[in-house]
Amino acid sequence: MSFTIHIYYLVAYVRSHDERYLRRFLDTTVTNVILAGSCIVIAIFRPRSINEMDSSVLIWLMSGTMMAAMALLQASVLGRVRSRARLPGYYHYNHFGRKVLNPSAVKPYEVLFFFLSVPFFLIAGAYFVARAIKYFY
Repeated sequence: MSFTIHIYYLVAYVRSHDERYLRRFLDTTVTNVILAGSCIVIAIFRPRSINEMDSSVLIWLMSGTMMAAMALLQASVLGRVRSRARLPGYYHYNHFGRKVLNPSAVKPYEVLFFFLSVPFFLIAGAYFVARAIKYFY
């Protein structure tokens, strides 16, 4: 997850050359190095703790995080499209008096992000819910 955010800030900085994205990219670099270093230290000095770790719980938490991230992505795309659809420049009225949205109200990358996130949301969500039902019942 952290690596994905790291790559996002890198791509955003390359596209916009905004100092804000560069600072966030550097922050995620430091965070990733610290996380990797602590994992290496744990693996070297306490290898038994890795063997004793319950991987099913870890995978369950990761699937829940992925489900929440995909839901937030979809909600943010829908929110942006909805706010844009309310602006007068993105719609017109047809001869029946109905509001008709212009194709420019939805950006192509938003459609791509929305539909590519649906399978990840469904798979991660199904696993998360199934494991939660099994765990709590």
